[in-house]
Amino acid sequence: MKITAIIPARGGSKGLHKKNIALLGGFPLIAYSIVAAKLSSGVDRTIVSTDSEEIREIALRFGAEVPFLRPSEFAQDDSPDSCVFRHAADWFKKNEGEVPDWMTQLRPTTPLREPGEIDRAIDRLKGCPKAEGLRSAHELVEPPHKMFQMTSEGYFEGFFPDDPRPDYWNLPRQMLPKAYSPNGYIDIIKTNQFLATGRLYGAKILGYITPRTVEVDTPEDLERLSDEVSRKGHFLLDYLKKQFGGPSR
Repeated sequence: MKITAIIPARGGSKGLHKKNIALLGGFPLIAYSIVAAKLSSGVDRTIVSTDSEEIREIALRFGAEVPFLRPSEFAQDDSPDSCVFRHAADWFKKNEGEVPDWMTQLRPTTPLREPGEIDRAIDRLKGCPKAEGLRSAHELVEPPHKMFQMTSEGYFEGFFPDDPRPDYWNLPRQMLPKAYSPNGYIDIIKTNQFLATGRLYGAKILGYITPRTVEVDTPEDLERLSDEVSRKGHFLLDYLKKQFGGPSR
């Protein structure tokens, strides 16, 4: 079985300028995902899919393959993930004659991974042949039943109008179903399933629960994560310092 990590990293970003290469502990965010994939025993290749020459150069410096540049039409704010993986699969077919059995998506904006978690997620999917894909998530502190949407008149209303319980949002959270937030830690696509159905993870998505993790979408997220790394350190940061001789400037 061939398993290829695809790290999607477009050049544009509205919430945080050039967020995929913003510095965390002195190294670009994308570097953390690259080295995590390369340290995973279950991943055979590590490929960055980007539309940016700058990101391409940085990815190559940290050991990823960048055999193609993604067309700009597949790298817009509203470009779905399926465009990224359809383009990659088409490139594999055309240039290598076959596609990987599985593609793992490792988002640069979730930089603090343990390579062992990647391996465990791969093993979990291997052990569940009925599953058509895998997504990682962590448990939410409050389930969506506790949340509100706002009407055009400015009133709060719940997201579950068919719930027979009046004021269900006031119930103790222990009486409500647990909910999980996808976090980009590791998602796994069965390539042939995706190409046949157009659904990235299929109809039967195996859940993989990870530790709670910070996703970087805003300057505040990056500041929070930088503070965490400064206080606690991280295995990947130590590895980057050892292998690449100090922080980037």
